Amino acid sequence: MAARALILVAMMAAAGIYAASASGDEVTVTRTPLSDLPATIETWQGSDAKPFDDDVVAKLGVDDYINRHYVRDGQASVALYVGYYASQRQGDTIHSPQNCLPGAGWRPVSSERVTIDAAGTPIEVNRYLIQKGGERQAVLYWYQGRGRVVANEYANKLWLMLDAARLRRTNGALVRLITPVLSTPDAAFDELSAFTGAVFPHLSAHLP
Repeated sequence: MAARALILVAMMAAAGIYAASASGDEVTVTRTPLSDLPATIETWQGSDAKPFDDDVVAKLGVDDYINRHYVRDGQASVALYVGYYASQRQGDTIHSPQNCLPGAGWRPVSSERVTIDAAGTPIEVNRYLIQKGGERQAVLYWYQGRGRVVANEYANKLWLMLDAARLRRTNGALVRLITPVLSTPDAAFDELSAFTGAVFPHLSAHLP
């Protein structure tokens, strides 16, 4: 309870700081478009999925995104989605997969937070197993931007408010990886973890 109360107080304080600074000009950051993310990453070869319809992009509110499938020999395809928001001050905020995936008919089976070694950098991510009918998929996702990786949605919102006040920046992104469970969930998550380690060093240029 004490921890929850502390988080609530911190969020209320941050909200006051954010409100006081929200009218100021936001700092523009230099970044590389997501379309420039390499198509070949180590042993994975990528191909772009069909672009989202304009109404989907408008609903997401993203300023840049990539929707690409990566595959390596003997393994199932890894679907990479990254949605980038240049600013989250005007109501365009990141949509949590825990809200979007059930809306598409996927039922959550299990969820937890795990730490992955991403090319020597330990990052905490959300590990999510979902099911629709007889089909299961493994999901990893996290929030990235302004120099940090955050798994917890509420912590991400708190950092957003603090960075709006301190840095005058609210840019950020959602990174989501999905692969089908063909044998066991552990095998699917192992493939996602391996790809996370390969792709993560490339993301900082696109998600400053």
